Amino acid sequence: MKKVNTYTKAILTLLVVLVASFTEIKAQNEPVKLGFIPLTDCSPIVMAKELGLFKKYGVEVVVTKESSWANVRDKILTGELDGAHCLYSMPFSVYTGVGGKAGSEMKIAMMLNVNGQAITLSKDFCGKVGFKQMNKVAPVVAAKLKAEKEVTFAMTFPGGTHDLWLRNWMAIAGVNQKTSKIITIPPPQMVANMKVGNMDGYCVGEPWGGVAVKQGIGFTQIASQDIWKDHPEKALVVNKEFSEKRRNDLVKVMKAVLEACKWLDSPANRKKAAAIIGKAPYVNAPADVIEARLMGDYSLGCNLGTEVYDNDYMLFHKGGTVNYPRKSHAIWAMAQFVRFGYLKDAPNYKAIADKLILQDLYEEVAKSMKVKVPNDDMKPFSLTMDKTVFDPSNPAAYLKVVKK
Repeated sequence: MKKVNTYTKAILTLLVVLVASFTEIKAQNEPVKLGFIPLTDCSPIVMAKELGLFKKYGVEVVVTKESSWANVRDKILTGELDGAHCLYSMPFSVYTGVGGKAGSEMKIAMMLNVNGQAITLSKDFCGKVGFKQMNKVAPVVAAKLKAEKEVTFAMTFPGGTHDLWLRNWMAIAGVNQKTSKIITIPPPQMVANMKVGNMDGYCVGEPWGGVAVKQGIGFTQIASQDIWKDHPEKALVVNKEFSEKRRNDLVKVMKAVLEACKWLDSPANRKKAAAIIGKAPYVNAPADVIEARLMGDYSLGCNLGTEVYDNDYMLFHKGGTVNYPRKSHAIWAMAQFVRFGYLKDAPNYKAIADKLILQDLYEEVAKSMKVKVPNDDMKPFSLTMDKTVFDPSNPAAYLKVVKK
């Protein structure tokens, strides 16, 4: 009887192993599912698909357009998406409970771009606030509050990059965030909502700043690179289980996306990219607007003329300095959550950054492609417009200064 039981246990154990192996093999053969939001900076994922780079590196990828950042968050967490073009600060917002269920893990594999977002103000402010005239913002907002009792600004996700640029802009301009209403609107819906008067201004990525100008409903008051030159923006964010169980596929995806980032940084390729991502399945916006701002030519609207950016427009690679996921930038984002009242107490900054950023994996991929890995992580830095020094090793000292 004991021998029969031993055989039975052995057979059951073998069956369990076989089922597990079959499941893993099946998963490895399934296409990788990557999502994106209709924004110009989804280009690395879209162009990796369009240029055949995923196939080049031996991985099948299905690319899907998503409706909102909350939708992207939910699908990554459930595994419906293996990864996505994503706000770089979203994983930290979600993990700390600002923009999701606390403790939920979304992993950053690599960065996709820097720069290229903007603060758009309604045409109602034309002639009252000019381009980068920060000293005129607060008086105009105060006058609007006095006349109409409410001023509304929009961003795209609590604790996301657009939220952080908006709140930093308000802080620099001296606008009281407690007396202003801040709402969440998905990127492609920004222009339509401003057109019907739902907000006085918004922060979002291109092309939706440029589209507002083209339609004559708003103007560019400032670009995000004016607030912080070469600021981190979007990242390739992946499902935790996918990063662990399909690591080889993730490496292939990262190689394809990294090559697409290099391709996009060639000015000669940007016209082609604009024509492709402007199509309905992707961003669904005028290619000329996408192309102009990709090239650094910003028609500001409101008779403000054109601003030309030559070395600080939207960049996707810059010799590898763009794509490296820095823990210092994660810590800065979480410090903003404390600064602006999303978190009462400081989180365990370094531990969270270590947990959510796949920095070792990126370094491995970069070195295999002979891409230089920067050595500036965890060094103090300042934003371009706000000269306050941020030391990632001591966020408390920074918060004492900015919260005065």
